[in-house]
Amino acid sequence: MSNNRVENINAKVRGVPKTAFPKTPQTLIPAISLLQFPFNLKEDQIAAVDAWIDNNFRGTVLYSTGTGKTEIAFECAKRFLGHSKSSVSSYYNSNRCETKNIVSMLNKLTPVDSFTQSKETEEGKSARNDNRHPNNVHYSFFNILFLVPRISLIDQTINRLLSYGIQKEKVGAYFGERKETREIMISTYQSVIRNLNLIRRSNMVIFDEVHLIRDTAKSFSKIFDTVVEDPKKAILGLTATLNESDFKNTTILAVLPPVKRYSIREAVSDRRLAKPVVIPIKVNLTEKESKEYDVFTSKIKNISNRFKRYDVNSMTELLKKGGFASGMAKAWFSNVRKRKLLLSYAENKLSAAADIVSRKFPGEKIMVFSETIESIERLRDILKPQGINAKIIDAKVKTLERQKILNKWGSDFNVLLSLHTLEIGYNVPQVRIEIIMATTSNINQIIQRIGRVLRKHEGKDVALIYVIYVSDTKDDNVIEVVKKAIESDSDIENNAVKGKEQLRKVAGQYKSKVPKDKTDSSKVKKGFTENEGFEKRVEKAYNIVESKLLEPNILEQIEERANEAQNDNSQKTKTYIIRSRRDKDKIYRVDIENKTCTCADFIFRHVKCKHIIATEFISP
Repeated sequence: MSNNRVENINAKVRGVPKTAFPKTPQTLIPAISLLQFPFNLKEDQIAAVDAWIDNNFRGTVLYSTGTGKTEIAFECAKRFLGHSKSSVSSYYNSNRCETKNIVSMLNKLTPVDSFTQSKETEEGKSARNDNRHPNNVHYSFFNILFLVPRISLIDQTINRLLSYGIQKEKVGAYFGERKETREIMISTYQSVIRNLNLIRRSNMVIFDEVHLIRDTAKSFSKIFDTVVEDPKKAILGLTATLNESDFKNTTILAVLPPVKRYSIREAVSDRRLAKPVVIPIKVNLTEKESKEYDVFTSKIKNISNRFKRYDVNSMTELLKKGGFASGMAKAWFSNVRKRKLLLSYAENKLSAAADIVSRKFPGEKIMVFSETIESIERLRDILKPQGINAKIIDAKVKTLERQKILNKWGSDFNVLLSLHTLEIGYNVPQVRIEIIMATTSNINQIIQRIGRVLRKHEGKDVALIYVIYVSDTKDDNVIEVVKKAIESDSDIENNAVKGKEQLRKVAGQYKSKVPKDKTDSSKVKKGFTENEGFEKRVEKAYNIVESKLLEPNILEQIEERANEAQNDNSQKTKTYIIRSRRDKDKIYRVDIENKTCTCADFIFRHVKCKHIIATEFISP
């Protein structure tokens, strides 16, 4: 059925006098048919919906955080309503349906609480009996279940639906003590495991952050086993990341295979997201910390070599064996935890984070992610004597208290410290600075954390992401993981996310012979001479980008004509102008396409100057 026909039917139902409907607390036509966005969906969003439909209304949309996955899900549900045999078309006789037939159909509808006639759990039966109370009866024939990983995301999703025209009484939350049976229900994965009939009664199930329900948890397999019972049921997965080579994602890939991808790189290029400028901050362990780290590492290696087991999974199997082997496995895990803890609150790492906050951006809202509660508590205590207040949000902070903290962020305090709690679903489009205190190489976590600060906001086209890592430790590979999270595999840039080791490799490709005519700068384009001091110029380029956040006119893009005549037919070129930090009246012009600059470093030394590097950092 086309969307126009559905709208026509809805219009007829709305035109029926109230007295014509059954005298129940609420009578529902498909709620999702009332969905109205106050904007037009982007081409890539429409393409994702079409790809999901073409895959028989099943699959995962792999879209970067901040690119409208939720809106894609809502549109998929509305489009499925128009195509599904169990939708309005099963009850109406197209546009020729008379009012009396509509009323007759509504009288015959089965209440929402009449779950599928299958074996139920005791909790399911109890919930069903509770819902038979007259005040809880809701008539419907197109039910949608939206699953989220955390309770804090339930009301956020509900509010989004309400903002798009769905009536409040048609949307319910299902978790804990709050069990509202509605046509569109928002629940958590843990809650639905305890009442699988919520899945059975639904025409469509949406899995938000689907990458979290991996094969590692047997309870999650119940969700997939239930959702595939009905081959006509529409199912949609939403996530920003999904490792298709990880065997733990086998079930997800089988039930919800990726149907459309949209990476951070693509979204930045399309100007859908702010450009992430990743600034690596390399620190070292103190002498005392280095000795402790070596001791932990030596113990880990010795146990691994003895049992020929080198990863968490194989050590977990050893743990189950009992006896001496189990004791050694426990020792292995203990030393891994101690080493991770040491890296998380390394003295120089905390000092570097505090320095970014206090010296560079004392008045900016900043989000800080770390791996341990000990590390963020220590950072909070370091900032306090400097007159900088910081608040901590972790899993122990209840939803209501968390919201109070977030409401005061930017007024009572500027630094928000978090473990994993704010990695998923929390939107902070106005925040431009994030600090990641490494010790994780989990690309899923990295992508989620980066995504927190990439949402576009008025006047925001760049987001700074500081990655503080300890060199010559397990932290070293985090820079490469961040690079993979941001850039597509087929188009890796050389302009960011590089530690000094990577920068030396990058510098090599810019070497070339000096042009014979040194005065002719037109011959110097993408080739540069000796790269002596390249790393220093990169650091200065970062300083330029940092200054741009506080003074936008330090670095800005303009359009200039390609020739001096300024003819209307002459081609426009994208030019960046950079003002000197010492003399604001002095400016440099950078042609980003041809990699040229008007500064002395480029003209006379033929090097890739800090101005060119800075524009590469911020250009989409």
